[in-house]
Amino acid sequence: MSIFVDENTKVIYQGLTGSQGSYYGRLNMDYGTQVVAGTHPKKGGTELDGVPIFTNVAEAVEETGATASCIFIPAAGVKGAVLEAAEGGVKFIVAITEGVPAHDEAFFFNYLQREFPDVQLLGPNCPGIISPGKCNIGITAGHIAQQGGPVGIVSRSGTLTYQALYELKQKNIGVTTCVGIGGDPVPGTSFIDCLRAFEADPETHAVMMIGEIGGSAEEEAAAFIQQHMTKPVTSYIAGVTAPPGKKMGHAGAIVSGGKGTAQAKMEALESAGVRVGQNPTEAGELMADVIASL
Repeated sequence: MSIFVDENTKVIYQGLTGSQGSYYGRLNMDYGTQVVAGTHPKKGGTELDGVPIFTNVAEAVEETGATASCIFIPAAGVKGAVLEAAEGGVKFIVAITEGVPAHDEAFFFNYLQREFPDVQLLGPNCPGIISPGKCNIGITAGHIAQQGGPVGIVSRSGTLTYQALYELKQKNIGVTTCVGIGGDPVPGTSFIDCLRAFEADPETHAVMMIGEIGGSAEEEAAAFIQQHMTKPVTSYIAGVTAPPGKKMGHAGAIVSGGKGTAQAKMEALESAGVRVGQNPTEAGELMADVIASL
């Protein structure tokens, strides 16, 4: 199986007619993802490569039965796009855009929690999600992901998401689903959301978790793993050499007041029984050992 999306997922691209939206939308379609509609308030009634464009998400959902959307529009419009998707009937929203203001993220995160608790938001500032051989929503290169399970991947880092997939493919290890949750201060989907879903998925037998400095998400995930996970977890935490007080890459990747260090996260995970690699390649090797022992 897979988590969140599969071969039956129908996707709307909010921003399909833009340069980035059309580029990745076409790649996702070529992969086999069911991209059934695009939206643009001034281009309703047109099409792109045979995909109809609607003026808004509600119309697209009504006409196509889509349950997911992918947001590929400028940062200033993401808040409105997320609300439009949820209010239009979409249940799984993937926001790829980076640079979304933190106060906008906080607003629509809490709005969804309050008004649309059954809607799952992934991102913003994330690479998206791929269930290899079934569905690819976002910017992950499909050819680096091997299908067939038995590993689930969840990562804060986009680049390390790709490396995790590639490390496993090099070892002929398939993946059920790979989720890039993004590294912004207010992510729509957390490590725990994904760990819980992987724990419930009968075809996922182990999980690779890629974290980074800043915040407390990895420590919270460690507590969840210790209390609720029966499946083995391997991990890598980026940022061991990062200087305190300096943002490193993501908006959420900043060590402040001695909190959020890579070492503290690694120790918390190891205390929870997670096997932690010193680099992404070692994390892949640890996973290969785990799979061999299952």
